[in-house]
Amino acid sequence: MSDEGDHDFVLLARLVRAQGRHGEVIADILTDFPERFSERTHIWLLAPNGKGSPREADIKRHWFHKGRVVLKIAGIDSISDAAALSGWQVAVPREQRTSLTGDVFYVADLIGCHVIDEADGGADLGAVLDVERGAGGALDMLVLKSGKEELLIPFAKAYLVALNLNARVLRMRLPEGLTSINAPMNEEERKAQQRANEEEDRDAL
Repeated sequence: MSDEGDHDFVLLARLVRAQGRHGEVIADILTDFPERFSERTHIWLLAPNGKGSPREADIKRHWFHKGRVVLKIAGIDSISDAAALSGWQVAVPREQRTSLTGDVFYVADLIGCHVIDEADGGADLGAVLDVERGAGGALDMLVLKSGKEELLIPFAKAYLVALNLNARVLRMRLPEGLTSINAPMNEEERKAQQRANEEEDRDAL
């Protein structure tokens, strides 16, 4: 799965802070194809929270550092220039995104799709609101809007039946009981969990 932004851009990185004395910026990688930084030298910069118009820019050079990427952007030549870009996002137009094959999807393509559980008679579990990226090899989780509640569904290849982007439908075959296991706790359950935790804390004293 690859991450991407909303509307007409695909996100490649999120600028974090200045790195070095000559305008270099270190960034979190938001793409599954970081090797493409060597090909995508012409990029767009998107302001935090969608404020302001996108700015075109060119990457003069880049290198990877501890799981992040350091970018030297043309015209950004000082620590203060680089610091001013904190929180900005590096993007390319959607039509320039890398073509995907097989069971690989862009996150933004999943947003808004209704998850249909074929193991439960074709029940509509709700629309995908977001995708929580799994860390350390953990599965990505689909965040669904189910009535007034949110529901978390593991996005596992073993559960996937079909994805129809035109119809905005994601068909899955989920194990029995999985939707109740991954449903968020209601207020009563949260209070019960809190009481149990407090009792454990008292027993540990």
